[in-house]
Amino acid sequence: MNEDDRPVWEIRINRRFKAPRAMVFATWTDPAHLAKWSGPTGFTSWHDTFDCSPGGQYRACLRAPDGTEHWLRGQYLEVDPPARLTFTHAWENGDGIVGPETKVAISFIEKDGETLMQFHQAPFTSQSNRDGHLSGWSSSFDRLDQHLSTQNLVQS
Repeated sequence: MNEDDRPVWEIRINRRFKAPRAMVFATWTDPAHLAKWSGPTGFTSWHDTFDCSPGGQYRACLRAPDGTEHWLRGQYLEVDPPARLTFTHAWENGDGIVGPETKVAISFIEKDGETLMQFHQAPFTSQSNRDGHLSGWSSSFDRLDQHLSTQNLVQS
């Protein structure tokens, strides 16, 4: 099997939120918002480094309910408020060594005061790696929906 014959494992999630796209975009680009929803249910998160500008770096930690820390990092490639956000994503191991990198691309489309978020992440090194991310993102997006419901969504 050559490289062109390998399957490409990816995630595509379309999610509708009852919030204007500027607000949904802000929840992705403001570390105070990210801390409220980023990570699966039961996890807490914080950012060690956060520069949400094209070329800017981020480094964050997701702490599991059992106290295990999962560090990740990446670089922002495209920041086009409030329409699009693209960044790389890679996990660190316990020694700070960075694993395989994926690219995350998110489009935010407003319709009737709500936002359709189109999320794409690829390529994954295995189906199980992809499936783990799919589960984590799905849980995170449930938390994002809850977080958005607590915000004052009156547009100025």
